[in-house]
Amino acid sequence: MALKSSSVDNKTRSSVQIFIVVGLCCFFYILGAWQRSGFGKGDSIALEMTKSGIDCNLVPSLSFETHHSGDLTVDESSKPEAFEPCDARFTDYTPCQDQRRAMTFPRENMIYRERHCPPEEEKLHCLIPAPNGYVTPFPWPKSRDYVPYANAPYKALTVEKAIQNWIQYEGNVFRFPGGGTQFPQGADKYIDQLASVIPMGNGTVRTALDTGCGVASWGAYLWSRNVVAMSFAPRDSHEAQVQFALERGVPAVIGVLGTIKLPYPSRSFDMAHCSRCLIPWGANDGMYLMEVDRVLRPGGYWVLSGPPINWKTNYKAWQRPEDELQEEQRKIEEIAKLLCWEKKYEHGEIAVWQKRVNDESCRSRQDDPRANFCKTDDPDDVWYKKMEGCITPYPMVSNPDEVAGGKLKVFPERLNSVPPRISSGSIPGISVEAYQEDSREWRKHVKAYKRINSLLDTGRYRNIMDMNAGFGGFAAAIESPKLWTMNVVPTIAEKNTLGVIYERGLIGIYHDWCEALSTYPRTYDLIHANHLFSLYKDKCDMGDILVEMDRILRPEGAVIIRDEVDVLVKVKKMIGGMRWDSKLVDHEDGPLVPEKVLIAVKQYWVAGGNSTSAN
Repeated sequence: MALKSSSVDNKTRSSVQIFIVVGLCCFFYILGAWQRSGFGKGDSIALEMTKSGIDCNLVPSLSFETHHSGDLTVDESSKPEAFEPCDARFTDYTPCQDQRRAMTFPRENMIYRERHCPPEEEKLHCLIPAPNGYVTPFPWPKSRDYVPYANAPYKALTVEKAIQNWIQYEGNVFRFPGGGTQFPQGADKYIDQLASVIPMGNGTVRTALDTGCGVASWGAYLWSRNVVAMSFAPRDSHEAQVQFALERGVPAVIGVLGTIKLPYPSRSFDMAHCSRCLIPWGANDGMYLMEVDRVLRPGGYWVLSGPPINWKTNYKAWQRPEDELQEEQRKIEEIAKLLCWEKKYEHGEIAVWQKRVNDESCRSRQDDPRANFCKTDDPDDVWYKKMEGCITPYPMVSNPDEVAGGKLKVFPERLNSVPPRISSGSIPGISVEAYQEDSREWRKHVKAYKRINSLLDTGRYRNIMDMNAGFGGFAAAIESPKLWTMNVVPTIAEKNTLGVIYERGLIGIYHDWCEALSTYPRTYDLIHANHLFSLYKDKCDMGDILVEMDRILRPEGAVIIRDEVDVLVKVKKMIGGMRWDSKLVDHEDGPLVPEKVLIAVKQYWVAGGNSTSAN
């Protein structure tokens, strides 16, 4: 039984306080090397701790035998197996979107651009190096406009998209002017035009999906309007586009609309967007639009800009046959009508549709022989599931004005209110009270994290990953304009809670951590893992998960792992063979609680060098 801190006697409490103070000092001593490799603000706290000359050797080892039945044995004599660095050619390796493997798959419907993970015998069990010259990214919002050249040294886009203002090379940095193929005058002006139709800025529209995002300037400029966009594009359709997005501090993953459903739950996004994204919306009987409809919230908006919109005026400039473009737009309009979307706006090359709030307003399609409705009992069961040419039914409503699935509050109010999926009982076994208690617990946990690492809300960490997000309590507790959190709900989790996370105005993705994430190396500044290793016990190798964490974590990035003590002892031993500095600390309620927290910092090192810190 976990005892509360109030039950610990004064002597024990004093010991705990000494342990925490000295432990924090030593952790910040580790933090002292951070950012020496980059452009960010230095860690003055760590500097003061270093100057104070505190001896980290004074920190007592955690004693488990006293409080945990004496059944835990830690073998201090055996050395952990070392994880060797990978060859320098793997600096940008994306295991499940590897170009060489991709080319062995069919080109039809973008199958070759989808996830194709290596078999067990082909997995790399080494640590991905950073490229020579790698530096800490600029802090947000400067990172929106500037990326160090050394971090993604690819100039192809500066030539290919030169006249469209995507990206420019200037000395040792790339500059992102905010332009795009469809908005050469800048993303802000383009978004202003959309905002004349779509309620942005008041919290009604909070989550957005950007298909075929390029370097994600649309998502980058939405941030100032308190809209968070999940951007995706295929690996290397344009070289390093998603990598650039992440270096800028914009949420993005490698992905494509092909034959597999998108890794998001139904009714996730308030808005979806395609700006000349080259997706054939009218193909396959409208299957791609039907998938957008599945993930679009009732009342949500779909934006299409570029071909074939306003084809009569633009077909010559696009150098496309007039009749071909006309047929493309006809098909899109036909499918949108079948989906019961209402066209709200068309001007220039931009068109906006709005999804109806429930099925009551779409009765005409019930008798339409073309309306093929999906038969699945669970529209959120999408991991590696084939995309279907069918319409996802709305949830049932009791009156014509009711929003199917429940009406959401505006953001940020929706962040801490009870989500409709919880209040309606849609997740079996989860009550409103249990959800509210979970939120209280995560506010307490994050408060403790901030005592351990005071850099958590300073802008030092922009891209944050929660590997086992639950209801999104961790992300909600650290929510800030300075950061964003990718909330991952493992496919083997007991409860499918990703829909709840989106209803809170947060973003996330489904994933199986026995495989690599669809992202580039050095994507995240901080990784949080709550009981992840307990969840994957006997499912796949712990070492593979740690190697993947290392791949996606930036040099000098931080890790927070919360789990049972026996699990963390094993994890800590494996970390001993990696280039991480780590420390095991007590639960915030004291040493009698068997749940502990492992904190770690990834050392700075680059391809071809043995350096563990920046010069």
